[in-house]
Amino acid sequence: MTVAAFVAAAVVLSAQEIKSEVTVKDGTYSGIKIPAKADGSLKFALMSDIHISIGAPSEKGTMQCVEDINANPEIQFVIVNGDIANFGSDAELQSAKDILDNLKVPWFIVPGNHDNTWSESGTNSFSRIFGYERYEFEAGGIKFIGTPCGPNIRMAPALIPRESMLWLEEQVKNLPKEQPLVFANHYPLDSSLLKFDNVIDLLKTKNTQLVVSGHWHVDKAIDYEGLPGVIIRSQLVTAKKEIGYVIAEIKGSMITFRDKIVGKKNPGEIWYTVRMSQGKAWPDNVTYNHPENDFNSRFPQVREVWRYEDGADIGCAAALYRKGGMVFPSEGYNMLPSVSGGVKEGDIVIFADEAGMICGLDAVSGKRIWEFKTKGKIFSSPAVSGNNVVIGSSDYNIYCLNPENGRLRWKLTCGNSVLGSSNIFKGIVYIGSSDGIFRAIDLKSGKLRWSFRNVKDFVVSRPYVDNEQVVFGDWGNTLYSLDPKSGKLQWSWRSPGIRNMSPAQVWPVKSENKIFVVIPDRFSYIVDSRSGKLLGRIYGGREAIGLSPDKAEYYIKSMKDTVRAYSISKIDDAVKSSGEIPEGGILTFDIKGVTAWQSITEMEYEIGPSPITVKEGVGKDGKGLLFVPMAKGSVFALNCSDGSVAWQHYMSEALVNYALPVGDNQLLVSTMDGIVALLEY
Repeated sequence: MTVAAFVAAAVVLSAQEIKSEVTVKDGTYSGIKIPAKADGSLKFALMSDIHISIGAPSEKGTMQCVEDINANPEIQFVIVNGDIANFGSDAELQSAKDILDNLKVPWFIVPGNHDNTWSESGTNSFSRIFGYERYEFEAGGIKFIGTPCGPNIRMAPALIPRESMLWLEEQVKNLPKEQPLVFANHYPLDSSLLKFDNVIDLLKTKNTQLVVSGHWHVDKAIDYEGLPGVIIRSQLVTAKKEIGYVIAEIKGSMITFRDKIVGKKNPGEIWYTVRMSQGKAWPDNVTYNHPENDFNSRFPQVREVWRYEDGADIGCAAALYRKGGMVFPSEGYNMLPSVSGGVKEGDIVIFADEAGMICGLDAVSGKRIWEFKTKGKIFSSPAVSGNNVVIGSSDYNIYCLNPENGRLRWKLTCGNSVLGSSNIFKGIVYIGSSDGIFRAIDLKSGKLRWSFRNVKDFVVSRPYVDNEQVVFGDWGNTLYSLDPKSGKLQWSWRSPGIRNMSPAQVWPVKSENKIFVVIPDRFSYIVDSRSGKLLGRIYGGREAIGLSPDKAEYYIKSMKDTVRAYSISKIDDAVKSSGEIPEGGILTFDIKGVTAWQSITEMEYEIGPSPITVKEGVGKDGKGLLFVPMAKGSVFALNCSDGSVAWQHYMSEALVNYALPVGDNQLLVSTMDGIVALLEY
């Protein structure tokens, strides 16, 4: 059957079938059938990147688009293609839902990176508010499929979550070979989307006619190895001061696209036309280069002892439990997380996934030995102390489990999602959440010791803790220092710029009475640990930071190819010689003046926030190795002595969450696309 014939056959669908067999289950909207018009045509609206902010013009503009669509009786349905909320907050998502509910025709929506990266709920609120996060439906005999797009919680390149990718594979597999398919995803299918080649290869197995994306805020025709694609404009005001959306129309074998500007009677000129093919949407002779590297062949001394592949994304570190009191990543401090001695019989690897499952693996074989189910996605990294493992969930609970069998010891319920990772210090669990509260909990009993209730925004990182202070950041531009015994605020420091430039992802480190953090404005900041006074900043870095074994240097990675070690003694000298800083000014140190060493690597564009970890007593001159997890699936090992590359290893095409040194030559890692592995080097 040809495409035109397949579409024409759909005209016989009755109006009563438009909502037949509709189901919403496990985050999926399914079953709706929309008939074509009497002449076999379809007309629908496309919206993307509406970026709702409370009280901002984006709310009014979106409502104007809704009213404009409602005034056009020819529009049969609407697709809203990601970046619904500007900062991913519950209030912004609810505002968008309230506005879009005014549409008089069926509408279908998926989240984008703004909805998932800065989600205070751990990406749960999108499904709760809209009812789903992916969809499949038919219109005029054409199958439409939409998937969510991260990155979820962690700043990284975009990624269709593993659970949604598995769902997409099943949807495509079950499609009749001749049925036309339109695929919608917020990100274009290019190198900005991790595993884009896997998606393209999948879509090419069936009769894919069109890929619809947003994210770029412009109208653009694009080609994905012969698959026709369109990137559509944002609803927001453009350079021409025009609020609008896109109208797509299918007539026969032709699909056309026009902008509809609010306030203008008619759509603009056609800016792109696609001719639907006769059962095949791409030429056989077109091939593209897919992502690859040769790290593993160049450094064959690094091997995987075992690899475990989960059925969902993993957004947290993997921990190691050992009888006798293993603590992960190390008690209190965010710097030296290594485990003495390689894995041995009885050791258990613990991780959690975005399906809400906490799992225990045999550390020698990598086989699953226990699991514990929570009711929310998990991004909190497990902390192990003694015979306890503590982890937060977006189901509002903090759990303490027996690491040997996964049985519940206690749980404490919070007022919102718990995305932050805990730090256990001297029998006390320190952890932040999304309800504006930072808590200290007795590890043994699970009883609350104290709570600090003035956190401005949600917490996703792990605090630094010692005898003097507890230090952590939030998504409200604020870094806090609390008294570890009472929870009393010692000081707070506000980072410059908008909320997106908060010290929220970074795991703070401390040396010589200084707290070091890096934030997304590409500066590292030095704050006096006693007073909270800003001492200065250095250009370089984003959110990943680490500290040398002797605490004399701290490490950052740039967003291109550079890893630097900044000398803390040189920073001291620069502070002493700086003189009086103008009121409201920020002292910016010269990079050359404070750099101990600089290493040019092959990491290319890099935005992953995962901490830099270190192993003492190994590497060049026995001064240690530092491990740098990358956003696109690699781990770089550099010598602490001079930054020279010891080895590089490619794990998977997704963010490496954390690298836990085990013994003198092992590394425990997890990746965002569902992999936990033990490396040996």
